[in-house]
Amino acid sequence: MDLLIIISSMRALYGLYAVVEFCQKESIRSLQNGTHTPSMVTEAAIPFRSRFFNLKLKNPSNQTSERPCIQSSNQLPPSSKKLFELLCYAESIDDQLNTLLKEFQLTEENTRLRYLTCSLIEDIAAAYFPDCAVRPFGSSVNTFGKLGCDLDMFLDLDEIGKLSTHKNIGNFLVEFQVKNVPSERIATQKILSVIGECLDHFGPSCVGVQKILNARCPLVRFSHQASGFQCDLTTNNRIALKSSELLYIYGALDSRVRALVFSVRCWARAHSLTTSIPGAWITNFSLTVMVIFFLQQRSPPILPTLDSLKTLADAEDKCIIEGNNCTFIRDLNKIKPSENTETLELLLKEFFEYFGNFAFNKNSINIRQGREQNKPDSSPLHIQNPFETSLNISKNVSQSQLQKFVDLARESAWILQEEDKDRPSPSSNQPWGLAALLLSSVTNSKSLAKKKNKRPASERIRSLLDSIKSNSTENATTANGKRTISTHT
Repeated sequence: MDLLIIISSMRALYGLYAVVEFCQKESIRSLQNGTHTPSMVTEAAIPFRSRFFNLKLKNPSNQTSERPCIQSSNQLPPSSKKLFELLCYAESIDDQLNTLLKEFQLTEENTRLRYLTCSLIEDIAAAYFPDCAVRPFGSSVNTFGKLGCDLDMFLDLDEIGKLSTHKNIGNFLVEFQVKNVPSERIATQKILSVIGECLDHFGPSCVGVQKILNARCPLVRFSHQASGFQCDLTTNNRIALKSSELLYIYGALDSRVRALVFSVRCWARAHSLTTSIPGAWITNFSLTVMVIFFLQQRSPPILPTLDSLKTLADAEDKCIIEGNNCTFIRDLNKIKPSENTETLELLLKEFFEYFGNFAFNKNSINIRQGREQNKPDSSPLHIQNPFETSLNISKNVSQSQLQKFVDLARESAWILQEEDKDRPSPSSNQPWGLAALLLSSVTNSKSLAKKKNKRPASERIRSLLDSIKSNSTENATTANGKRTISTHT
């Protein structure tokens, strides 16, 4: 996709940036032709004709002291203090989850800025591959990204082949003379190595370039100062694009999906279950798949299985990548909406109860079939890759981190269960509901009382879960033929 957008930096004036969109490419070329390379006193400038401009006053001495009224949009999530204020004054837990979603989700401006940043990197890559495309994927486009998340980029070289038509001259077929290498992986490494060098030496605003070429999926990591994004550039990773598209479909099917995913992710980050540093922690992608799987278990299901989406697919939806069947229906209008009417409050509580009781020691999570299956290996947490079904997307998670997740899930289920009996008034300005769950260490009076108990933590948790199950059994009621409280074993 060609983005007819440029970015104008007004840093010299007020430290602001503006994204400007033109109707025609000719307007951009005209602006570039009228722009000069800045002269440096002690440094030399690389004369790269970028679409990233600096706007400066011709005569700084004429600058007025009054700052003009410029409406700008914040591209960062709210502070912890601001978030807790918003959550504490919400009218219900459902309102809390929707408020968190509204405050953390990507804005239209932020999404446009991500596409623009990709197109600026595409300008650099096009020096070697004129018809290439750089596309965003992952959290930037699957609707589950929050303000401040990294920008994952995919260097698409397949477009070059699509634009080429086989030319025959008599009995001959004309082909490009190319450089041959032993494998696709080596080709990927060489391409990214060169692009990484270009970004490092010639890319305006590209700093901290790292070439991580020996990873399972080779990439180039760098910071784009103008946009503020931490970027990862990969190529030959088309399955990641399909995964992004699948998550987009799931997020669009029901408004509760994104609200629940954002809240679970925020809860996990508040308790250091997830982190931006690679390691033995659960990833946001794994958490998202766990939420999808949980919603497939509801009665009736809130989300369909991947296999059912595959069954609904038409011929134009068929997609096979490296032998993996990545086919699923892409037309939302052909997917029947769920008849489930459960509240976000109930879903949040039962998410924690479900995974607080999940048999991780023997079962795996599989959104393709939407049911628990026997684990094929000894990994503490096994979540099947939706498309590369032989892979475990949570193979990195350690037993200690999984146990921490389970303990916190059980504790959170207990807190929400107890609040049903004695919920503080929203006007009391005391953490409650989702706000109480986001405290990095549980400090509300109920949990403090629980911590005074001298029994071992595991024994206390078992006792609490027994209490929850007992209450659920005694208080289970039906409304419109649906259970309002359920337990999972």
